[in-house]
Amino acid sequence: LNSTIKKQVVRVCVRRELKATMEKLKSLIPEDLEQTVKSSSVDDLPSTSSSLLRLFLGLPQFRQAVSELANPDLGCCGKNEETSLDLKRRGNQCFRNRVFDDALRFYSKALRVAPLHAIDGDKNLLASLFLNRANVLHNLGLLEESLRDCHRALRIDPYYAKAWYRRGKLNTVLGNYQDAIRDITVSISLESSLAGKKQLQSELDAIPDYQNKQKPGHDEHHPSNYDHLPGVQSEVKLRCVSTKEKGRGMVSECDIQQASVIHVEEPFSVVISKSCRETHCHFCLNELPADAVPCPSCSIPVYCSESCQIQPGGMLSTDEMDTHHITQNLPDDVVEHIKGVTSAGKYYSESECVQEHQHECRGANWPAVLPSDAVLAGRVIMKLINQGKTAMDLYNLQETLELSHSYSKMSPESKLDLHLLSIVLIWCLSKSCCPDLSICEASVTQTIILLSQIKVNSMAVVRMKSSGDSFKCIPSGKVTEKEPIQSLEQIRVGQALYKTGSLFNHSCKPNIHLYFLSRGLVMRTTEFVPMGCPLELSYGPEVGKWDCKDRIRFLEEDYFFHCRCRGCSQINISDLVINGYCCVNTNCTGVVLDCNAATFESKRLNHFLAAPKSLDHHVQVREKVHTDVGEVASSLLTEPSGSLHIEPEICLKCGSRCDVENSHLEVNKAWNQLRRVEELMNSGRANASVLSDFLRSIAVLRTFLHMYNKDIADAEDKVAKACYLAGELRKARKHCEASVKILKKLYEEEHVVIGNEMVKLASIQFASGDSNGAWDTTKRLSQIFSKYYGSHAETLFSYLPCVKHDKL
Repeated sequence: LNSTIKKQVVRVCVRRELKATMEKLKSLIPEDLEQTVKSSSVDDLPSTSSSLLRLFLGLPQFRQAVSELANPDLGCCGKNEETSLDLKRRGNQCFRNRVFDDALRFYSKALRVAPLHAIDGDKNLLASLFLNRANVLHNLGLLEESLRDCHRALRIDPYYAKAWYRRGKLNTVLGNYQDAIRDITVSISLESSLAGKKQLQSELDAIPDYQNKQKPGHDEHHPSNYDHLPGVQSEVKLRCVSTKEKGRGMVSECDIQQASVIHVEEPFSVVISKSCRETHCHFCLNELPADAVPCPSCSIPVYCSESCQIQPGGMLSTDEMDTHHITQNLPDDVVEHIKGVTSAGKYYSESECVQEHQHECRGANWPAVLPSDAVLAGRVIMKLINQGKTAMDLYNLQETLELSHSYSKMSPESKLDLHLLSIVLIWCLSKSCCPDLSICEASVTQTIILLSQIKVNSMAVVRMKSSGDSFKCIPSGKVTEKEPIQSLEQIRVGQALYKTGSLFNHSCKPNIHLYFLSRGLVMRTTEFVPMGCPLELSYGPEVGKWDCKDRIRFLEEDYFFHCRCRGCSQINISDLVINGYCCVNTNCTGVVLDCNAATFESKRLNHFLAAPKSLDHHVQVREKVHTDVGEVASSLLTEPSGSLHIEPEICLKCGSRCDVENSHLEVNKAWNQLRRVEELMNSGRANASVLSDFLRSIAVLRTFLHMYNKDIADAEDKVAKACYLAGELRKARKHCEASVKILKKLYEEEHVVIGNEMVKLASIQFASGDSNGAWDTTKRLSQIFSKYYGSHAETLFSYLPCVKHDKL
């Protein structure tokens, strides 16, 4: 096997067998030591770390396993000239066949693995790849992207005549006539043949009337996609407090109005999600453009711009050549033009380097295959070492970060995993990029604590992704696959540590909402917050999303605390109906609970009926909540003489008995049918028969489930999509409106989830020709999004301006 195939084999083996390798290492641990680790507390960590480290360092199996992760010579993440040339050849073939999308894909892959100084024929390989991709982008109509690739080719090889010529043609089309004339002038000076010079001169002569014109605002350099954070209003004052119930948390020191920005923060450290490595910038986490920029030192990251390439510690792909021979006998303005195009100085002067990827640039496998938690921990460690804030044995890492952790509450298996992962990470960092880092008891102990801090303090960086870019009005009611129903999907693009952001506590009915601009964190109030009130966000679970039982279980398993927020302490309609069954009395709107839900709700409500009212800093149950609960469970609103007991399978309004077990079986059958029908729909077979099956299944759900059960909302949403694809737009609107109605009962009237569903409703209304209805819906969803995102709503949801323009 040649070296390329060997590296590919290593990559596949390492990625697929990392978990198996870790399990194999676990099996080598003596049983008594394993039990000691699994039952350890924080105080035991120095002892358990020392014992486990001493064991592994003496095992050949361990050294072999970690060498595949840490040794750059065995790595598959470095540059590879042979692979790059092969990908280039495949791209060339696609270009000749005019299959431009495939050509773009092959050239981009080739750029990712091409060494900086590799030569292909008489040209630098990297420069030729940038120019080839520029040609593809030009053919695809992506002119600005093509121009930027020409710029990159010339930064590497200023003598590249074809790149100057291509750049001149692009600038002509873009209206940058002064630059076009200068580009072609340089190309003429570099052309060796008289025939070539004559042809270029004729093209230059074709634009003399424009020589004094330049497109306004033209910038030679690649603009950054990085979104800058807004400022916090000066009157907003926050304070960190500590309480017995929740530990550290943030409270307001003044009255704060709804939709106010209360906190913004850049991450202490961040890492991209593995699922987004090919689609999003590895620095700012925004979507990659067609002319994505690779890391010049390894094949792992790609960036949206040169600015994002430099900031994590990368270098620009450039080769400082002497341009003296180009500039001879050229006008001064052209000489300055050459210097401006081929110089990289501007990027470095405008970019702040945060040094988060540089230590991963050696070609070793570990940054690509270790879990995201471990890669993030590695970035935190190297950042603190580079800043001189921690010693090489990391003894002061915990006190430097000042983050909470819950190591002692973790499961025994998790404790063992953290020990093993910490030893592997410290070994990889020491052997691949930081030889002074001590592989010792202290460094392993501190890394275990760091990983446990990341577990409970790191945040998922998310993006709201739309299925389309604009709404279209289709009066004929004919919907094609090219015009899908508009919808929003939350995509997890990264994981980050925000030191101050981690101080905000959780609530299942939060009063603040967080979102992200690039990698920056923004927090806004979603309601009026009085002075002294806790400022709380959702860690995932919310009232309306899950019932109280599932929310509490999730928070105990993932964050190690029992939730006592206002959403879990107050009676609310959502927790009663979200998984509830309907009453057998067709005229009754009461809800029926199964045994598990009834037992849990009884215990929860009795506990908080006896709790001191001072536990809740928020306004108590409002009249509307009282009315909503009365609609489905009026029996719970009477003052109990003793403890409150909810009877399972009994309507909480009229007292009728329901056979929940039979209802459960029928609901499962209906959902199985819905899933099969949905698979047919997603495969493009949305016809009248499929739609009929959908409607029969949802009729079964309505027969047995409570009318506000979330399963019905989800089913209504699926049926709306099926009707839309089948061209039944009136039915699609009806079912989408039904879904919105249920969600308004489960969440608050202006919750962001309602806005997300209204996006689909507006899409259906536009498709059916109801522009007035779509406009009204859009105004409502715009109000909701403004409450959660403020002035950033139109930036984050690009179709909102489109809808307003369509109305005009």
